[in-house]
Amino acid sequence: MRAAIAAVEADPDISVALVSKVYPMRSHTVSAEGGAAGVAREDDSLEMHGFDTVKGSDFLGDQDVIQYFVEHAPKELTRLEHWGCPWSRNEDGSVATRAFGGMSTKRTWYAADKVGFHMLHSLFQHSLRFDRIVRYDEQFVTKLIVDGGQVRGVTALDIREGVVRCILGRAVVLCTGGAGKIFPFTTNGNIKTGDGMALAYRSGVPLKDMEFVQYHPTGLPGTGILITEATRGEGGHVKNKDGERFLVTRDYGVGKKAELGPRDMISRAIVQEIEAGRGIDSQYGQYALLDLTHLGEEKIDSRLPMVRELCKIYAGVDPVYEPIPIRPVVHYMMGGVDVDIDGKANGVSGLFAAGETACVSLNGANRLGSNSLTECLVFGARSGLSAVNFAKGASAGDDAALAKVGEAEQGRIDALRGKQGGGETLAGIRGDMQKAMESGCGVYREEATMQQTVRDIAELEGRYANLSLEDSSKVFNTEIVAALELENMLDCARAVSNSAASRNESRGAHTRRDATARDDVNFLYHTLCHFDPAGPRLDKKDVTLGRWEPEERKY
Repeated sequence: MRAAIAAVEADPDISVALVSKVYPMRSHTVSAEGGAAGVAREDDSLEMHGFDTVKGSDFLGDQDVIQYFVEHAPKELTRLEHWGCPWSRNEDGSVATRAFGGMSTKRTWYAADKVGFHMLHSLFQHSLRFDRIVRYDEQFVTKLIVDGGQVRGVTALDIREGVVRCILGRAVVLCTGGAGKIFPFTTNGNIKTGDGMALAYRSGVPLKDMEFVQYHPTGLPGTGILITEATRGEGGHVKNKDGERFLVTRDYGVGKKAELGPRDMISRAIVQEIEAGRGIDSQYGQYALLDLTHLGEEKIDSRLPMVRELCKIYAGVDPVYEPIPIRPVVHYMMGGVDVDIDGKANGVSGLFAAGETACVSLNGANRLGSNSLTECLVFGARSGLSAVNFAKGASAGDDAALAKVGEAEQGRIDALRGKQGGGETLAGIRGDMQKAMESGCGVYREEATMQQTVRDIAELEGRYANLSLEDSSKVFNTEIVAALELENMLDCARAVSNSAASRNESRGAHTRRDATARDDVNFLYHTLCHFDPAGPRLDKKDVTLGRWEPEERKY
């Protein structure tokens, strides 16, 4: 939506097709709780935000991108307020900010703990001002239409009617989020299936840094529902079964930051506590505790009302009176479609991407909490402008020739309806994929299990060809959608596992027990994963360094 608004504001003569597989207010951004980062205080600076982000990325973030991001972050957050986002306030009327992990000061703007809901509402309502933003809701994009090396639009399955349509344009911006559902335990909703990543990948654009998958340290056991980092920003304590604040009493690399250390470090600390026998048993495995009881009911109800509601409903715990059970949970993918600072995709002309589906690379090997919502705004706007500038000089293509792509897609999807005789089920393949990914690409990784995951995912792609489906209907055939999503997830899983197996070091979210040190001599590069029918092909890309030279990452 930010890209669409930027595009129509930049040129009064263009129109934008906003294509979404769900109604826009069901986009997963609505689930974000904690806040959005941007310099707003006198004790903060762009340099501090920049260095925090570079250090958080374990020096794999591109520093030109990070510099642009921190400069534009406050402007975008202020603009969003002008569009109606109700940021929480200090008593003097200034924007309230809270502490977040890895940040050197209170930098995270928030709207209680429902910031994604309010941001999405503000953007959606503002987009309704423009009749040149034409919405196509519940249209599942199945293919990028590429002709002569240039993207000409997309084919989309109308979920309501079962018909494939060609939606043509002179530029395409992918803003489809991450692929957390390739793992079994994730904060991500069911729509996060890596669709945009897979579309670009199969069209010849490499996926970059896919080995870096962020685990959030505080998910509810059983459901994976996120307990926001804002709980720790407001003063929450992480404890083991003995009631010990182990981030304070033991050396886990977070130093005095304790609970406000970066997500990768705290996730690893919780895993180590559990492995040492200091976790708490449950039917969903062992967990640690997040204690907010000392904050008091008034503060929890004013700053963290949704956290209290979620805990009561989904964990049977009232955080005002008792600690919250937590364990690390897959949350975010630092990797994605390889794009430059303008959002321009590497390898297909006219294709752009922004947000979690893209890898620009702002986040490097580990994203700092609250940078991602601002990233959606900053690079959503920049990619929208880039797409307009490209479209002005681009030809439209041959409509008749492009329509044939749609006909071929209709035939491919029709062949899936009620497809029988294969013996493989969606649930079976999806479950085995998730099990393989957790085994080889979890919080801690090793050579043998990563290589086994590589083999398992390759085998699953072969099994996918033998998929059987029951539903032959056209109207709201959700089984067809699930089958197409599974194909996308397998592509993403293969990119993640192959990229991970190739990186023989520990950096950020990619932590190996058999290669525990960071190796800047041999591995200070971005991994590129290219699609090849014979299997993924890996390449390297230089990291853009700048004023901050790599140093040991400790807090």
